[in-house]
Amino acid sequence: MVNTAKALNASSDVGVVLVTAGSEDEAVRLAEVLVQEKLAACVNLMPVESIYIWEGSLQRDREWQLLIKTNLTRFDALAQRVQDLHSYELPEIIALKIIDGSPPYLAWVADQTAP
Repeated sequence: MVNTAKALNASSDVGVVLVTAGSEDEAVRLAEVLVQEKLAACVNLMPVESIYIWEGSLQRDREWQLLIKTNLTRFDALAQRVQDLHSYELPEIIALKIIDGSPPYLAWVADQTAP
């Protein structure tokens, strides 16, 4: 059973990190490494279509979006690991703080990503 007091404290550090990858294989590889190394509690993978400007040209690519649930105190290590493994020159690595959520779930994320 999850400690509710711990869950309430954990909520201030829990967040979602967004990363896109160029293929499903790369997305799965990134997700597995992040979870195995306790940098992420859970990673959801979804196909997306991205439209952006790169090197002066309009780009339209099919990519894979990783929704990474983590303790944001681990963000620097997570971002460095993504950078080390990623095929892109400039991968998207964006952290979003969770402002509220299920206390037991937030505690689980904190437990799974404890160093």
